[in-house]
Amino acid sequence: QYNVRGGTFDENSVYINNVEVYRPFLVRSGQQEGLSVINADLVQSVGFSTGGFEAKYGDKMSSALDITYKRPKRTEGSITASMLGANGYLGIATKKLTWTNGLRYKTNKYLLGSLETKGEYNPSFLDYQTYLSWQPSKRWQVDFIGNISENNYNFEPKDRETKFGTLKNVKSFKVYFDGKEKDLFRTFFGSLSITNHLTPRTDISLIASAFSTKEQQRYDIQGQYWLTQTETSENLGVGTYMQHSRDYLKANVRSLKLMMQQRAGNHRVEGALTYKIEKIEENSAEYEYRDSAGYNIPHTGETLDMIYSMRARNNLDAKRIEAYLQDTWNFKSNDSVPTLYRLNYGVRYAHWDFNGESIVSPRASLNITPGWNRNLSFRVAAGFYYQAPFYKELRDTTMVNGVTYALLNKKIRSQRSIHALASMSYRFSMMNRPFKFTAEAYYKAISRLVPYSVDNVKVTYYGDNETSGHAAGLDLKLFGEFVPGADSWLTLSVMNTSMKLNGKNVPLPTDQRFALNLFFTDYFPGSTRWRMSLKLAYGLPFSAPHQELTSTPFRAPAYKRADIGMSYRLFDNQDGSRSSIFRNVWLGLDCLNLFGINNVNSYYWITDISGQQYAVPNYLTGRQINAKISVEF
Repeated sequence: QYNVRGGTFDENSVYINNVEVYRPFLVRSGQQEGLSVINADLVQSVGFSTGGFEAKYGDKMSSALDITYKRPKRTEGSITASMLGANGYLGIATKKLTWTNGLRYKTNKYLLGSLETKGEYNPSFLDYQTYLSWQPSKRWQVDFIGNISENNYNFEPKDRETKFGTLKNVKSFKVYFDGKEKDLFRTFFGSLSITNHLTPRTDISLIASAFSTKEQQRYDIQGQYWLTQTETSENLGVGTYMQHSRDYLKANVRSLKLMMQQRAGNHRVEGALTYKIEKIEENSAEYEYRDSAGYNIPHTGETLDMIYSMRARNNLDAKRIEAYLQDTWNFKSNDSVPTLYRLNYGVRYAHWDFNGESIVSPRASLNITPGWNRNLSFRVAAGFYYQAPFYKELRDTTMVNGVTYALLNKKIRSQRSIHALASMSYRFSMMNRPFKFTAEAYYKAISRLVPYSVDNVKVTYYGDNETSGHAAGLDLKLFGEFVPGADSWLTLSVMNTSMKLNGKNVPLPTDQRFALNLFFTDYFPGSTRWRMSLKLAYGLPFSAPHQELTSTPFRAPAYKRADIGMSYRLFDNQDGSRSSIFRNVWLGLDCLNLFGINNVNSYYWITDISGQQYAVPNYLTGRQINAKISVEF
């Protein structure tokens, strides 16, 4: 799960071989979903845009991730195993057919064992992906991609103790648990593409795809807690809470896409028409009961209410039409040393019959490479980017007798973001090694925004277009070979976001003022490699759950982390000169969170009888050691 430039986790479109892919809907924490949809062993190329992307990418406001899976040229494979799981890859190649297979297994049991909440963690994540490509002749190509993923998350908590505060104001939070959690996220995805190369410059493809997910989130967990002021042993809060959930969701998305590419002179024209059928069934029931010092919260003296109760029984059956047309034009000036230009312009159209809305998104970008320095390039881009509501944004809530009912809002409209950005890129040599420096400034004017809150990675929308806002910032990156033959990079980002809600200007829930990332690789003599990465992030705002965003605006402490790892190449046959089936054998040892820093992930809120709330931090995992072996053949 990732968020980009102030957007939510839902504002990122992901494509694999020109087909948009989806993720589970009910996931609320990083513990529950352990594998990315992308299998790195199968990847040939990756394209990622954090704004100002082309019209061919879907209706999301923040980013576009474009993955192309590879067609191997020979039979190859690899096997990797570590304390956190294992994965295997096998690629088969003949003259007309290629077939890649990737199997991944991951368990976070060892990793989650370092959390302050002790108990029986039994998460398991299994994923199989295959890519079959057949080229019976020079004019025809048939591609099939399949993916089966099953995430099981079973958890039976026992107890937890957290100490937080300052040196002169230390609080202790102790909980004893009963109950358990049992979640299931099972997804299937498949696409079949038939491509005809009509001429050397004209391609036409018909792509059919289907996505299906079955999700179950079930837990009954009771906790009896004591919140104590350590210096005085004063009880600040004593009570019990009970959390219950029975959330069930089934979703099916089927699509048919007709795609065309035409290359004519300096132009490359591309267009597509997509028809989608979306069906979603949800049946959810959640509640949370709290008792503080023998009193039910909220305490009215007249009624017995839950502090939170939600019911949802919804069905979505909708059809969506999407189309785009764009042109990429390469041209140059008439100077003796010409300036090179690359202009991409296009328009995207979408219509959804659920709310009857049609949206039009014009987009354009211009790349300039001056003749006086071919190592320098500039880019400007602008366009309209809509966040077409899919499911989570639709869920509007109504309170009836203390119970929140989630219904689908047919009047909702697409959120809109207008992107404007300018960037530069400079390639240079230092110490006789290649480097690249990039800088990009951006501004996003956001309107018709559906407000949302974030708890861990769960995004809860208000269900109506209530506000507007902006996101602006600057991203700097230095990439190069500080050590010959080894890539390293340093990035610095600054950002400011704001939205107007209930008459107040507040930051977006994913606002992140500063981010500093370092990845450095070094070599020891011989074949041993040492690598270290450092990540820093400052200022993630948060608020109390089940309350308005404007009521408790806080910022979490800075996120600080350092990882260090060493790897040893046990066997090197990269060029295939030796008579062995192995190309590489690597042994690795990593230390994750080297300094054991307690980074805050989210907060658990304790409420006393007077209504005062205490934010008890939920910390991420501590220091971990991971051993790994990787075999390539």
